[in-house]
Amino acid sequence: MNTLLRLTVANIRSLVRDRAALFWTFFFPVMFVFLFGWIFGGNSDTKVAIGFVDQDNGSQVSVALQKAFSQVTLLTIQTGSLDAEEAAMQHGDISAIVVVPSGTGAAVAAKSATSIQLYTDPSQSQTSQVVEQIADQIVGASNLQIAGGTAVVGIQPMTLASTNISTVAYLVPSILAMALMQLGVFAAIPLVQQREKGILKRIGATPLARWKLVGSNVLMRLMVAIVDAVVILGIGLIFFNVQIVGNLLAAAGLVLLGAGAFLAIGFALASFLKTEEQATGVVQVVQMPMMFLSGIFFSFDFLPGFLQTVARFMPLTYLADALRQVMVNGTQVAPLGVDVAILTGWLVVCLGIAARSFRWE
Repeated sequence: MNTLLRLTVANIRSLVRDRAALFWTFFFPVMFVFLFGWIFGGNSDTKVAIGFVDQDNGSQVSVALQKAFSQVTLLTIQTGSLDAEEAAMQHGDISAIVVVPSGTGAAVAAKSATSIQLYTDPSQSQTSQVVEQIADQIVGASNLQIAGGTAVVGIQPMTLASTNISTVAYLVPSILAMALMQLGVFAAIPLVQQREKGILKRIGATPLARWKLVGSNVLMRLMVAIVDAVVILGIGLIFFNVQIVGNLLAAAGLVLLGAGAFLAIGFALASFLKTEEQATGVVQVVQMPMMFLSGIFFSFDFLPGFLQTVARFMPLTYLADALRQVMVNGTQVAPLGVDVAILTGWLVVCLGIAARSFRWE
């Protein structure tokens, strides 16, 4: 038994000394708990924007319905004419429209059946279901108050396509952006590994120009980025019928710019990391928050407000946004020119840091 306890203590000491093991055992799952807790924990900053159109000239019923929708914490309400709200929905500014038709108040007063109209976007099934459930609850409560539960007011479902895109079309360029991010950031690990083992020092002592070594690494990863893009887009086109409606030349340029920006980030990280163990942990800390906070798996608008602020400092947010805009005409997080400028800024700044700080031994 004494031997068992000593071995157990030795194993615990070994675990404590292994920083990578500590990271994966403790910090990594804790980070996930916080990330998903903040994102899906029902934070009041997460809102669904809808339009409310009162065609009944401020009748008692329309005023009551507008008040009921405005009291739902998940929703933000804007009012206007039907034409204005339809335009806002088609541009992706709102997710649904509630219309109270003319004569609704008079019909309710006469206990005659009438309906409000609910416009939703069929391509945004999750958001549409949420709004439909809220509308059902509000109308049900109104019927209970008006006629003891008799269905006086109903819901007439309407559809209106917006510039928002289907889930698969959203994910394909987003996953391509994620692949480019990982390709670049993970470049730090082999560089640190080669420096730690003395390989870079020995290569530096040869007549081989150092820029050729760096250039070959960059060229190889850019070629992999192009193959990644072809494979991911091919799968989207062949298996999921994703329609690429944008300019493929512009998309190719963004792929190279994004890959270059993240390669620069990887080289900058490698400049300051001393061991492969450190590199593995730091790279994971850098890439995991970007994966879940840059809007690549779900709409950027569904992040709580403070996490949206954090995400706006992340280059992956702008690469994914630019690729969606160019490839599938997705609703923008920022103008395309801003996306390009920010990615270029990351490329230039991180290359400057790497050129100044990179160590060969």
